[in-house]
Amino acid sequence: MKLVPAPLLSLVLFVSWLLLNNTVDPAHLLLAAVLALAIPWFTEPLRPERPRLRRWGVAGKLALVVLWDIVLSNIEIARRILGPESAIRPRFVWVPLSIRDPHGIVTLAGIITMTPGTLSSDLSEDRRWLLVHAFNVDDEAALVATIKRRYEAPLREIFE
Repeated sequence: MKLVPAPLLSLVLFVSWLLLNNTVDPAHLLLAAVLALAIPWFTEPLRPERPRLRRWGVAGKLALVVLWDIVLSNIEIARRILGPESAIRPRFVWVPLSIRDPHGIVTLAGIITMTPGTLSSDLSEDRRWLLVHAFNVDDEAALVATIKRRYEAPLREIFE
């Protein structure tokens, strides 16, 4: 096993520790380094399959789309909450999945959960359906089409 099996994770752990403690004291630098090396080293056997990102440019565009959607969703949720309660139509919707890569599915579920007004609730055992709870659904087919077009399609390009 390599000394640093996940260099990016080690870097994130190191920086996060220092930011959380708001110090660059030598003792915290040492502890951050120990944690940044030890955690990935001990957890490496738990990660049998590593994700392979095939299209970094698409990943960057997807990140911008998600950030934009988070902003718009916040505005829409605020508008709905401040409006009449009868205008809110929450619903569970099953989204059929074309993506098969487990990392892509997890990323899709995370994107849906990060976007205000939607939450990934369940994944079918065969990994072909994702249950999404949406704060307001006027048209189930439109919600499914939006998720597939804006998130799943780019994720398929990235992971498959």
